[in-house]
Amino acid sequence: MNIAAAAFVLAPALALGSFLNVVAVRVPARRSILNPSSSCGECGAEIPWRDNIPVVAYFLLRGRCRRCDVPISPVYPLVEAVTAALVVACVAVFGPTAEAALAAGFCAVLVTLSVIDARHRIVPNRIVLPAASVALLAHTLIDPSPEWILAALAASGFLFAAALAYPKGMGMGDVKLALLLGAVLGASVSVALMIGFLAALVPAIVLFVRHGSAARKMAVPLVPFLSFGAVLSLFFGERMLDAYLSLF
Repeated sequence: MNIAAAAFVLAPALALGSFLNVVAVRVPARRSILNPSSSCGECGAEIPWRDNIPVVAYFLLRGRCRRCDVPISPVYPLVEAVTAALVVACVAVFGPTAEAALAAGFCAVLVTLSVIDARHRIVPNRIVLPAASVALLAHTLIDPSPEWILAALAASGFLFAAALAYPKGMGMGDVKLALLLGAVLGASVSVALMIGFLAALVPAIVLFVRHGSAARKMAVPLVPFLSFGAVLSLFFGERMLDAYLSLF
């Protein structure tokens, strides 16, 4: 049943990924995400439907705009493919349920924020705060428990303390993102934060090896790594947390 439902949402999930590309480009620029319709960022030509087919169109166009021949970033098909994979995974794991819808929406927001943070080093309030509020309300309705708000506040408070201690390494956007992570993941948010910070150490070490002490001035976008940890926690967090606690 879950596999059939997952296959059914594949096409809509690809379309969602295409829409997330629009959001990731226009929200930081404070432009409408609805008007005008999709267009080339270089020549402004409107993109016809046949050139707007998720993933497929990129390869048919050989990664270039049909009108001006300017290269199209490979991030676009990557966002579409990753979004589709995550949404399909949510439905496959949780079934056609409200929990799956919450998980899919959560993943979609994480993909969008990861792209924006990687490009602009910002976490827009216009996305993260409404998403955290909706997630907290939805999860409380699905599974009434104080766990979600307590986890949201605890995760946000932890990152807020880290931001106060080391403001150059963490921004308030990351603190607000933690609200969303806690609201969806509950106690498993600790797993997401641990994995996210460990993953972020990899590029930090690479920068230090290549640039030495100058690497301290080079910012590493944290949202993609926290999102990576959050996705792993979404699917495996409870088992990972139980395995860790069983060691004591």
